[in-house]
Amino acid sequence: MTPLKHSRTFTYLLLTLSVIFWGVSFIFTKELFLTEEHLSVTLLIFLRLAIATIVMVPMLTAMRKLPRLRKGDLKWFLLLSLCEPFIYHLCETTGVQLVSGSLASVVIATIPLFVPFGMWLGYRERIHPLMLLGVALSLIGVGLTLLGGEGLAGNAMGMLFLAGAVAIAVVYTLVLVKVVDHYNPLAITTYQNIIGLVYFLPLVLTFDLGNLAQISFSPKTLALLLTLGICCSTLAYSFYNHGVRHLGASQACIFNNAIPVFSLIAAVILGQEHFTWTKAAGIAVVIAGVLIAQMAPSGPKK
Repeated sequence: MTPLKHSRTFTYLLLTLSVIFWGVSFIFTKELFLTEEHLSVTLLIFLRLAIATIVMVPMLTAMRKLPRLRKGDLKWFLLLSLCEPFIYHLCETTGVQLVSGSLASVVIATIPLFVPFGMWLGYRERIHPLMLLGVALSLIGVGLTLLGGEGLAGNAMGMLFLAGAVAIAVVYTLVLVKVVDHYNPLAITTYQNIIGLVYFLPLVLTFDLGNLAQISFSPKTLALLLTLGICCSTLAYSFYNHGVRHLGASQACIFNNAIPVFSLIAAVILGQEHFTWTKAAGIAVVIAGVLIAQMAPSGPKK
């Protein structure tokens, strides 16, 4: 019998958790900007990565799950971390600051539309018609979900930053397949966070020391930062990396179409938006699209 940790059902569960964490991250990030007026984009990302690193490095070291990088792999991790968390989070978090959380999550949900084409260009991975149908249905579902909601107003600069995040996420996925078969998902994410901290440190030291002193670090702020650092910056990426390893980049990425669904659910729970039947229909179509995409006979490149 297939061990649970290698079963498709377990992989689907982890990918679902990853999009839940990423979905609520838009709402929590927006809440932090509204709560802490001195919190900058770079400082928020740095604190997320610092929390993730402080938690994960001792734990993985004690479990002996943080192997040394193989010879020749450092360049891939430097590039991987340059894509995410550095450039991606700069673009995404700036976008969230400038537009509504719901709109930001919808733009990010278009990533699966471009990843299969990136995989085809980079690795000649076949694009199956069921994959395209699943992506199309999921995007229709996202549109239905937003028709029943709010937050479609934004500005051009915010949309430009979010489009940049989508583009860099495709590049990230292409680089990820270079290392995903050689390291456990938690180790990959932890190395990304460590290198990401190094990338962000000069920016924080140059521009954000004054802002850091103004942050209240209230219980609410700490709770939001801990959730973003542990769940969204560590567990979500680890679960996604696991999905890429066992399903392939194109099929794993399709789950990202559900991110706006969970963003809206979080917004409803926090009282920021109202639930409607149009939103319910959108959720159903998104889920249908994800299920159809999983029927496509593609897998990880070997």
